[in-house]
Order: sequence, then structure tokens, then C-alpha cells
Amino acid sequence: MNGASFGPGLVPDPDRAVALARRLYPEHSVTETGDTVLDFALWPYEDELFVGAYGDALVVCDRRLFCVDDRARRLADEIARALPGGSCGVLVLHSVVSGCWFRWYSGDRARRDVYVTAEDGVVVDLGERLPAEAPFWKAIDDGASDVPLPFDYEEYGMALAREHLFGRDIAERGADGFLPLELPLRRFKLA
Repeated sequence: MNGASFGPGLVPDPDRAVALARRLYPEHSVTETGDTVLDFALWPYEDELFVGAYGDALVVCDRRLFCVDDRARRLADEIARALPGGSCGVLVLHSVVSGCWFRWYSGDRARRDVYVTAEDGVVVDLGERLPAEAPFWKAIDDGASDVPLPFDYEEYGMALAREHLFGRDIAERGADGFLPLELPLRRFKLA
């Protein structure tokens, strides 16, 4: 998914959303529990999963991504495989650890994996940096310490979302009427 994929007129594909939810969790019973919007789905309960499928775009909100561990990376890889040949990203902004994890995929491969926290600085910095990252990394590239992190992790994550995920701020309604927070998603319960 990228900013070019999101805009007015997106038509949800509930069958594709169900198929992806079941593909992500074949070992669970996956039950549809209704529809919601991205604004509500940003912090799912532990037994929930939210999926929006629309043509060339996907949105998945899953609390298991917040662990930023090997399981989360495998989950992100599986979500990326649902868009063969496409570009997509995974963004986690974590207020408990004051951190940001961003993983960018292009051509079916993870190209960028970065995890930063306010207290620990740069934890993971793999792959070529994306242009939207440049202003944030300037101080570190010029020799400043990364502990504490010399930029706001949330602003960093939102800049990546703006440039590489939604094509605008997540809470910004464009002149075209599209507001990312209003994206419709299917809600699922895992058992």
C-alpha cells in the first residue's frame, strides 16, 4: 500500500478481508464481528484483528505487531505477501515504550526495517533510508548521539505514514474528501 492506493471511492472487499484474516491466523477460529473504521481500529484488543481490503490497498490493525519481535516480522511479511509485487509498509507507534517501528516492502521483499525509541535511540536500522526520513536522521548522521533519540518518534512515524502509506496525514481530510481515519475495516475476533 502507498499513498497512491488510498483516496476517495475505495470500495471495501469484505470477502478478501475475511480471506486475509484467516490466512494470517490459520491456527485460530476467526469470527467476523462487524464493520468499523480505522480510527476505532488503531488499538485492537488482544483477541481482535481489523482488516480493510480495497483493490490494490490493504490496512491491517493487529496488536501482535506491537511486540516488534520475530513473530511480528513474520506477520508483517505475510501481510506484504498479500500484495504481490506491490509496495507496502508496516507502522507501529508505541506509546508505552515511546517508540516507532517501520518496515517497508517493495517487490516482495523487506527493503527497510527501522525501530527507534525515545530512551534507547536507534534499535534497528536496516536497509536504505527512505527520503521522508532524511530530516529526522540529520543530527545523528552529523555525529549526534542517538540516546536519547534526537527527534520525536511519533512525528517520525507520522511523516513515514504521510509519505509512504496514506499520501497525507492520517487525520487530514483532503480537498478530495478522503480522510484515512474513516477507512472502513472488517472486525474479527480470534479464538
